Amino acid sequence: MRRSDQRRDAVFALYQHEVTGRPLEEMLAGAKPFTRELAEEVDTNRAELDELISRHSKGWALERIAPLERSIMRTALFEALHSDDVPVEVAIDEAVELAKEYCGADAPGFVNGILGAALEESGAVD
Repeated sequence: MRRSDQRRDAVFALYQHEVTGRPLEEMLAGAKPFTRELAEEVDTNRAELDELISRHSKGWALERIAPLERSIMRTALFEALHSDDVPVEVAIDEAVELAKEYCGADAPGFVNGILGAALEESGAVD
C-alpha cells in the first residue's frame, strides 16, 4: 500500500474519531503501522495543530471548518512540522489532493491557504 493511501486512511480515521466520538484505536483496527502511527501522533498533537489552523483561518472559527478539512490540515501540518522524511511541499500537495477528491469545491484553496500561511509562519517554507 502506498504511503499516500495510508496517509488518506489516517485522515479518515481521525475524521471518523472526531465525528463519531468513538475511540481512535477502534478507527485504526487493522490499519498499517504508518497509518496507525501518523493518526496517533496527529491526535496527540491536536491542540498545537488546531491552534495553528485557528490562527490562520481568518474569519472562520475552528468549529466552522468541516471536520474532514480539519483532519486533512492537521495531518499535513503534523507531517510538515514533525516528520523529517516528508518534504513540506509533499505534505501540502497531498492535503490539497485529498481536499479536491473528498471535500467541496472551495476546500482545496482554503486548505492550501491555511497550510501555506501556517507553515510560512513556522519557518517550514520560505
